Amino acid sequence: QVQLVESGGGLVQTGGSLRLSCAVSGSSFSLNIMGWYRQAPGKQRELVAIMSSGGNINYADSVKGRFTISRDDAKRTVNLQMNSLKSEDTAVYYCLARQFVKVWTDYWGQGTQVTVSS
Repeated sequence: QVQLVESGGGLVQTGGSLRLSCAVSGSSFSLNIMGWYRQAPGKQRELVAIMSSGGNINYADSVKGRFTISRDDAKRTVNLQMNSLKSEDTAVYYCLARQFVKVWTDYWGQGTQVTVSS
């Protein structure tokens, strides 16, 4: 049973920073994709940043230059450094681990709230 545990959310003022972390357990197979999505109230879940095991990174246009994703495959963790936060970054942030073992499977964390106040 693959489990993802997120940490690091909270309340921050506009312009501030937060660092989200996600630890994956329960699988020894390679995690092809790790990353972060977010969902604001009344909106669909959207991609924030993802990173492949080969180091390819994809950021949402809205966070480019402000957010940085990193992963540690030895520790099976993925992090998201969020700087220059804006009120529109307020959302529940979900960690994703995508794995290919005969088929593609997505695993999600429980979500962590990020609130940016002006």
